[in-house]
Amino acid sequence: MGQRVDLPKHLNPVDQEFINLLKHELGSSFFVEGDLSPFGRDETEDLLFVPDVVVRPQHPEQVAQLLKLCHHHRISVTPRGAGTGLSGGALPVTGGVVLDLSRMNRILNIDTDNMQVTVEPGCITEEIQKAVANHGLYYPPDPSSRGSCTIGGNIAHGAGGPHAVKYGTTRDYVLNLQVALASGELIWTGASVLKYATGYNLTQLMVGSEGSLGVVTRAVLRLIPQPTHTLLMLLPFPSLESACAAVTEVFRLGITPSALEFMERDALELVSAYLNRDIHIPDVVQAHLLIELDGSNIDLLQQEAAHIFDALQHRTVTEILLAQTAGEQQQLWQLRRQVAHAVRAASVYKEEDTVVPRAALPQLIGKVKELGNEFGFKSVCYGHAGDGNVHVNILKGDLNDEQWNGVVQEGIRAVFREVAALGGTLSGEHGVGWVQQTYMRDVVGETQRQLMRGIKTVFDPRGILNPCKIFSSHAE
Repeated sequence: MGQRVDLPKHLNPVDQEFINLLKHELGSSFFVEGDLSPFGRDETEDLLFVPDVVVRPQHPEQVAQLLKLCHHHRISVTPRGAGTGLSGGALPVTGGVVLDLSRMNRILNIDTDNMQVTVEPGCITEEIQKAVANHGLYYPPDPSSRGSCTIGGNIAHGAGGPHAVKYGTTRDYVLNLQVALASGELIWTGASVLKYATGYNLTQLMVGSEGSLGVVTRAVLRLIPQPTHTLLMLLPFPSLESACAAVTEVFRLGITPSALEFMERDALELVSAYLNRDIHIPDVVQAHLLIELDGSNIDLLQQEAAHIFDALQHRTVTEILLAQTAGEQQQLWQLRRQVAHAVRAASVYKEEDTVVPRAALPQLIGKVKELGNEFGFKSVCYGHAGDGNVHVNILKGDLNDEQWNGVVQEGIRAVFREVAALGGTLSGEHGVGWVQQTYMRDVVGETQRQLMRGIKTVFDPRGILNPCKIFSSHAE
């Protein structure tokens, strides 16, 4: 779908005169020439919105200058990292300028004394993790796309990952941000300190704002000591509900795993085919939990693993697998981390990033399957069960476009209403972006939405930054 939404009345179209102005002010070497369609896609479904121009700056001042020009001429700007998002947050739905931050990819400083790292937004998340690990330090947030996603995109969406259950999400590690505002000013949002009580916390406001309030040009991240030992277990269950119910039992033991992941049978079968690995799953197994423990005391970890085994063996239906080597751990993690890619390879799909209090997971999973039968869609569920964040992948399969864009949309709305009734919300880590905004009113009250719009207006009075994302008049 290479279309665009109607340009909002407050924005102007891009013409050649404006492109020439940008090239004159910024330098033509920072512009992408030729086919711009790769910059009109991300990992969200099969959507395509081609921009008018793509700019790749190298310095914060260039970002600020670009925004200043676009602000003055009322031209839309869509910030973009690696394009790995799953909510359409980096799609230039109104055309305009794509601000590609991939050239700003330096690790500027690793402060081992204060356990901080300063980076540019285009840094790959896994590269940051590897760099700080060389100093015995650890940056925990680890989305499944950590080998390709950028820290700027992680900050824009408040990304999490498997280890959020113990260590928290990106939000918990951002100390300070340099941000280019829509008007072209460069500011630091706070201070690079562990405690902050100096007025409103602009740093935390920027995290999760999806490039709608400003563009992150530098980030100071908190680090912690690197754990020295890990244990990993794969536990099989006879039903999705029994696997989800087991999650609460683990925490009642007084144990906080470093990861606690859920995969239903279909997810494991898809990833087995995708990786061309012959994995035998007994007929009685309908779901798995992948449980990781980490720390500095291997004896304590082994005791915790034994407690989990004793507490859950009455629920499991075949042998619990304990990875004996680092290689076996890597193989198990590969299965989990490749599920999203396997689903995408199997079918066009919609990935709903549901999150509920973890004790409500059995009810949520049961309701998702019930609604699938009612509305005629097939779902594959997996995700971060330890923090109640389950990804519901709805496959297009043999559905026609009318069913896909009509009845399935109503089924998704019914899922989110159930999520809200269970005390949850529509996104735990993927953001609202373009594809989820239509469901905002089902989970977020009008007063809250008005407050969000007011904040947007203060930071971006002309509405140029990532328009038509999070909330939009045409979606509500």
